[in-house]
Amino acid sequence: MQKFIGMGARLSVAGILVAAITGGAANPASAQTEAGATMPASPTPVAVATIKRIESSPAFAKAMAAIDSGHDKWVADIITLTEIPAPPYKETARAQAYRDMFIARGLTDVEIDAVGNVTGLRKGGGEGLIIVSAHLDTVFPEGTPVKVRREGDKLFAPGVGDDSTGLATQLAFINAMNAADIRTKADILFVGTVGEEGRGDLRGVRHLFTKGKYQGRAKAFFSIDGGGMDSLTIGGAGSKRYRVTFKGPGGHSFGAFGLVNPMVAMAGTVSGMYTISIPQDVKTTYAASTIAGGTSVNSIPNLILAEFDMRSASPANLKTVETRFLQIIEECVAAENAARDTRYGKISAVPELIGDRPAGTTPASDPLVQAAAKVLTASGYDATLTASSTDSNIPISMGIPAITLSAGGGGFRAHALDEYISVERVAFVKGLTTAFDIVVAAAGIKRP
Repeated sequence: MQKFIGMGARLSVAGILVAAITGGAANPASAQTEAGATMPASPTPVAVATIKRIESSPAFAKAMAAIDSGHDKWVADIITLTEIPAPPYKETARAQAYRDMFIARGLTDVEIDAVGNVTGLRKGGGEGLIIVSAHLDTVFPEGTPVKVRREGDKLFAPGVGDDSTGLATQLAFINAMNAADIRTKADILFVGTVGEEGRGDLRGVRHLFTKGKYQGRAKAFFSIDGGGMDSLTIGGAGSKRYRVTFKGPGGHSFGAFGLVNPMVAMAGTVSGMYTISIPQDVKTTYAASTIAGGTSVNSIPNLILAEFDMRSASPANLKTVETRFLQIIEECVAAENAARDTRYGKISAVPELIGDRPAGTTPASDPLVQAAAKVLTASGYDATLTASSTDSNIPISMGIPAITLSAGGGGFRAHALDEYISVERVAFVKGLTTAFDIVVAAAGIKRP
């Protein structure tokens, strides 16, 4: 017979029992921190009492024992998943394997949805829905070697921390919940999302919340992203990403000298971007990222492509930078057309929005944040609050409480070919049991 843990009379965030895994985006093995850290409000007496009650329960102790004994299985799952390539837009093989792992652990309604997300339901009491997620895709292109190399307590491979560790951690939490026979008041939807990285533009989680069959049902969301226990990511650093196509008539570099040149307009745009004054209240950034085009070294180009990135956890700040950037493009095009010969045509520029991640923040006063901070500090970890660009951006922008967390013994060199994680047993057990504590505490939080 299954048992309820931390039951509240009006528990809508009840039963997460899953999500918490800590500070993902702030960990080196996951997305880089993109906003200054702040400290959470002190946990309420109710949150503290809930945590103490849950930690003393027999079911919690049984779940902790399962996490301890499941170390080798967790490591094996990380290796298995990492060695299935999942480059951007080609996550199918890993998704199919992950679907089978969900089925083997007894989840119901397991499927791969229309965009490639893997979803599986762990039935609870039916009082609301909690979503727990990790992402299937990596940043690495097709053909990247993904064979895991083990050196002592370290696993080396591209994507091993970001986010094979998150995927395997979800499986570890399901195993622990099953071993302890835990039933939550809320149903829990476990998800492996596609399109979290780069040009994927959060397409998997975006579909989940706006078009999938579970849209409108989630009461809270947790993204498990990375391999360490450093902080809590509560801010969604939004981004605007543009590819700008600069065109001109082109011509011979000597014979047509004096004609307008799209390279000049592009260069002016890059220089102009770096004169934009940055707001100081919330970390806000921009970057000129890539360029391409041209015909030959002895030609005035007729086409130049450039890509630009702007980020902030403040929607207002992001809008300010974006607006000024678009003005700079127009100014630089007009300046080049005024400066040089346009007899064969003028310079034009077409900005194309290729990435649009919404910004926002789960308040530090939110009960989920308070409870998680309490557990982290009690376990000897920092409870600083950070912002980054992760799957949590989408629910945060919709007003749904969301946190990005990570778990394990530590991850390093994310998005690099020499990426690695630590799977040292003591740190692993401490990290996952702390995360599970956060989860169970969240399962006992009451919401109005």
